[in-house]
Amino acid sequence: MNIHPRPFDHPDAVKLNTQVQLEYAERYGDEGDVTPLDPSMFRPPNGLYLLAYDALDRPVATGGWRAQDHNDLGYSDGDAELKRMFVIPEGRGNGLARRILAALEDDARAAGRTRMVLETGTRQPEAIALYTSSGYSPCEKFGHYRTYESSRCYAKPLR
Repeated sequence: MNIHPRPFDHPDAVKLNTQVQLEYAERYGDEGDVTPLDPSMFRPPNGLYLLAYDALDRPVATGGWRAQDHNDLGYSDGDAELKRMFVIPEGRGNGLARRILAALEDDARAAGRTRMVLETGTRQPEAIALYTSSGYSPCEKFGHYRTYESSRCYAKPLR
């Protein structure tokens, strides 16, 4: 597998974002993640978006981070927020999510971010298992879904 930085609006990113939104809708019975996102949020040095490709150059996984600082949505100064971590069903179980997560943490750390944060949900037990086994701990809720009962927020110090 090869992992490459790509713009959030790259055609392969759009393709996988459509797939993850369908999965969110299936799991939660709604329209998917409606957190406002813009491609500029993932441009270095204030973010990064990664795509993983298989041996046939097909996109199989994504993940990104965007800078956050103290605001009324519950973020803290120095936060890097993990967004759109996704591996297509056929690519799961090969360690891709862990590789992307590690690359994103390294990049956010190099950009001076002090904490990686993420929001997931109770109907994504695989995601919760990935994050807790990677050193993430539950934290105070933040972001668009902070008032939802099914929302779970996690954080990991980057220093």
